[in-house]
Amino acid sequence: MTPYDEMIVRAREESEGLVLVERDGPHATVTMNEPERLNPLSAALTIGLLDSLEDLARDPQVRAVVLTGSDPAFSAGGDLRLMVEGARPMLAGEEGAADLWRWIRNAFGGIARTITRTDKAFIAAVNGPAAGVGLAFALACDVIVLSERAQIVPAFGKIGLIPEVGNSWHLTRHLGYQRAFGLFARGAPVGGAEAFELGIGNEVVAHEELMPAALKWAERVERLPRHVLAMMKPLLRQAADMTWEQAIAMEEFAEPVCFTTAAHVAGVDELLSRA
Repeated sequence: MTPYDEMIVRAREESEGLVLVERDGPHATVTMNEPERLNPLSAALTIGLLDSLEDLARDPQVRAVVLTGSDPAFSAGGDLRLMVEGARPMLAGEEGAADLWRWIRNAFGGIARTITRTDKAFIAAVNGPAAGVGLAFALACDVIVLSERAQIVPAFGKIGLIPEVGNSWHLTRHLGYQRAFGLFARGAPVGGAEAFELGIGNEVVAHEELMPAALKWAERVERLPRHVLAMMKPLLRQAADMTWEQAIAMEEFAEPVCFTTAAHVAGVDELLSRA
């Protein structure tokens, strides 16, 4: 086995308790759970999170997933110990940087892709610092609820790294190029209220209201007809990078399908009955 393969096996053996999953009917809450270290993305926590999210993505009963961290942090991002004990052996191994590429793509990238590609709604409840790859996971979600204690921490440059796991894409779209460049160049934490004013997140709430607010978003999603969420999410995710002509054509092909659903017929009939 390569160092990458060995790390995956070891991570699964050590992941117990690092990711908590609480199911409640059509939604689930997933909590990164190593609070004494600010929930860093160690190999074990990362693989535990990937396995948990993939399991929920396959569950037809789950409509929404709330992703958070055990207080006081969302996630401190990539584990510095992993960079030493995991990345360096990979780079020194027979396959060199290709092994590290597998980790970044399949583990970190695998989580981001699960969040963005599944037809579930993902709601990030950002309760404290969200740094590096942890920030990438929050930004990949469909809804972001910020606690007043939240912090956006784009401190890649301080350890000689660049934005990764989709952070460059998300933040340039939230902030524009110059503000995103400034955020990364400065590397200083941005508080929840300031982040919201800059255009990150759907709402900012008092810390004790964070989980109730996130669960309200889950309830909103659950009230949508199943096909609406499944069709709306990929449409909206693609629209930002389409021309207007491409977006309207995609909508034109999708809309007739909605007319065939029982939810549409019932909804129209109910509104007409009130007229």
